[in-house]
Amino acid sequence: MAIDRKWIVKESGNPAIIRQLSAELGVDHVLANLLVQRNITTSEQAREFFRPELSKLHDPFLMKDMDKAVERLSRAIESGEKILIYGDYDVDGTTAVALLYTFIRNFNPNVEYYIPDRYDEGYGISYKGIDWGADNGYTLIIALDCGIKAVEKVSYAKERGIDFIICDHHLPGDELPDAYAILDPKRADCTYPFDDLSGCGVGFKLIQAYAQHKGYPFAWVEAYLDFVVVSISADLVSMTGENRILAYYGLQRLNEAPSKGLMSIIKLSGLENHKISIDDIVFKIGPRINAAGRMESGRTAVHLLVSRNDKEAKEIGAAINTHNNERKNIDKEITKEAIESVKREKDHINKKATIVFDPKWHKGVVGIVASRLVEAFYRPTIVLTESNGLITGSARSIAGFDLYEAIEECSEYLENFGGHMYAAGLTLKKENLAPFSEKFEKVVAKKITDDILTPIVNIDTYLDFKQITPKFFRILKQFQPFGPGNLSPVFITENVYDNGNGRRVGSENGHMKLELIQEDEPYRHISAIAFNRAEHYEHLHAGNPVDVCYSIAENYYRGIANIQLRVKDIKRKELF
Repeated sequence: MAIDRKWIVKESGNPAIIRQLSAELGVDHVLANLLVQRNITTSEQAREFFRPELSKLHDPFLMKDMDKAVERLSRAIESGEKILIYGDYDVDGTTAVALLYTFIRNFNPNVEYYIPDRYDEGYGISYKGIDWGADNGYTLIIALDCGIKAVEKVSYAKERGIDFIICDHHLPGDELPDAYAILDPKRADCTYPFDDLSGCGVGFKLIQAYAQHKGYPFAWVEAYLDFVVVSISADLVSMTGENRILAYYGLQRLNEAPSKGLMSIIKLSGLENHKISIDDIVFKIGPRINAAGRMESGRTAVHLLVSRNDKEAKEIGAAINTHNNERKNIDKEITKEAIESVKREKDHINKKATIVFDPKWHKGVVGIVASRLVEAFYRPTIVLTESNGLITGSARSIAGFDLYEAIEECSEYLENFGGHMYAAGLTLKKENLAPFSEKFEKVVAKKITDDILTPIVNIDTYLDFKQITPKFFRILKQFQPFGPGNLSPVFITENVYDNGNGRRVGSENGHMKLELIQEDEPYRHISAIAFNRAEHYEHLHAGNPVDVCYSIAENYYRGIANIQLRVKDIKRKELF
């Protein structure tokens, strides 16, 4: 099902500022415009952007409760108290646990980690986890990437003689837990200068503060930045401010001296001889870490990440890689079944929402499948399966539609639900599936507009192929690391042809590898990959022109790097 996308080209910045910046920096006016679009308007701001400095990281003690957290952690370490590091089972949670655990074990051997079971305990702090800690003599729990809403559970832990330090980055509720210290830059009473850290990033600020308090060299904490960049990339927090600095130096660490566990995943991902990028983390490293929590246990991922032994890291990495391959096979099969289920549904073309259910589907991949269905049909989507006698699943939204709000309007049919504007989880009784589905469709139909149902491709600027010189690409690479708030620039080039060597690729011939030429540059061709755009193959193969929008990337083949366009969308030219 081909989806027609609306292309929107951003307005150019102030021409005078662009000319001045172009002259001062000695860069192409297109690159100067990209900077101005990112609110970088002076050569000094540009130098800071291109050359992030660790010295510009904020003082961790600017975060509310950091002094209390460091005092409590210091006391626990110095007295040899038993410390339990508790975190979520996704990439952000497991890297955060690995970071804090490996740091603390340098000073106190009485440290352990705990990852809740996705299926038995669910997300966040669990009573089972608290009981396990209390029964085994742990008197301090440090929670990472969760805990900000665990009011009753933190109170229960206190009754059992356990103090909590919460390191979270999610929005708090109306009431904060009665923890010893709560580190969360999104707290209303926290004036920390940057509020979009990952959960692992908040954990990093804690070890930075502890090292600062003890007078330890910053190099001791810098060694953990490989964990931080993996969390930033996989959790899709903004790639601006402090995150940009952490990610910039984290990538250096990941490429030059990663931990043994991450090195194992790098090798299994086929990235050993590559310069690892944010995309590599998002599409290759992150999914392998996530697969452990989806298919078996997030504890396996932490076991790998904290490994100090090459042989052990290789063995655990191989097991996780097997889980990832299983996950890919399962989610591919379920996606196929789900798409067929939607197409069988009466009047599905006129529906404003997608809801599919099968009791046999694997709970660990329904979120991935929901995302795939959004790509296929572009409308708010819920994928449900059966677990422990209830129907449970994940929901994903489209740009501009508040999914959480729509689900909340149907809450009378739900046992529980949680999430945010674009992603949510929910649980309901079997008898409530039909009335919930009916009401959810009505709520979405009432709220959604045709504009929202039309996917948008945001384009930074126009570009001719002749402008893509080695110097242009060398400077463009310095805009990295890319991520939310600093996305890889998207360009549009008009009147483009395939040189005749284009071909369909992929297991189902759904993608295209192309050699593109521009109308006025017939002897210059540039390689391109167009994922899920094979419906344009015959048109291109027949020598017809198209407009393309794309980002520019580096493609490695047999150790050699070449420029490659990553095509976002294709529009056929009207021929008269």
